[in-house]
Amino acid sequence: MQLGIRLHDIKKAPLEERLAIANEQGFLCGHLALSKVISEYPVDDGALTPGYAMYLKKLFAKNGLDIAVLGCYLNLANPNEEQLAKITHRYLAHIRFASLLGEGVVGTETGAVNEEYKFEEKNHSDEALDIFIRNVKPVLSYAEKMGVIFAIEPVWKHIVCNPKRARKVLDAVASPNLQIIFDPVNLLDISNYQDREAIIAEAIGLLGDDIAMVHIKDFVVQDGKLVSVAAGTGEMNYEQIIRFIKERKPYVHVTLENTTPENAVQAKEYIQGLYDSCRI
Repeated sequence: MQLGIRLHDIKKAPLEERLAIANEQGFLCGHLALSKVISEYPVDDGALTPGYAMYLKKLFAKNGLDIAVLGCYLNLANPNEEQLAKITHRYLAHIRFASLLGEGVVGTETGAVNEEYKFEEKNHSDEALDIFIRNVKPVLSYAEKMGVIFAIEPVWKHIVCNPKRARKVLDAVASPNLQIIFDPVNLLDISNYQDREAIIAEAIGLLGDDIAMVHIKDFVVQDGKLVSVAAGTGEMNYEQIIRFIKERKPYVHVTLENTTPENAVQAKEYIQGLYDSCRI
């Protein structure tokens, strides 16, 4: 397991300083969402040149960090055709940039059937799933040409809301470049969180071979809602997840989410301790 962190969860600072902090804290990789991390340089599609990629490669190598995933979390089911075209172009730019970085994975969630990218019941319909599958295919075609993995992250509020729907997408698209980002907490909602062990087991069973990376966080229940928090500070039991990683994905990139600058090291040590003590 190569344990890392979302770089935008590190204190707000220029990218080079954030990477130095990640290195000092003992992380091995970082989740890089360009627009959330870099403010000192432009990150629009036209800025993502080969030279920019070489600069970032050197910067990450200097700090002993892999780029675990290049995050591009936009709505591929946006019903506004003009906005959808811009979103698709953004994905293609990120895929090209990932190929230049030699990084290999562009990550995304699976959207909503509205421009606001918010939950509505229709997100869980068969029609919504068909829209996402149709719109993701040209992105996957380009990812195949560029030799980049396009990894989708199932989230309960979004179109791909459970392991079965994720499996349907994988089978319908049938691309070797489509894989899964596994975030167990994102599969949970106030309506199902008490069944989390069964949900996680189902996800591992249906999607295990196709998981490209893992996100780890925790949750607490507040005011009838699930609130994401740093690993080890909520209700999650990580035994299934850690065992899966150690048995089947020994060098997978695992990035912590929803940490703060104050608890990131504690969360890292907690998860690393569980991994080190796990017997397979």
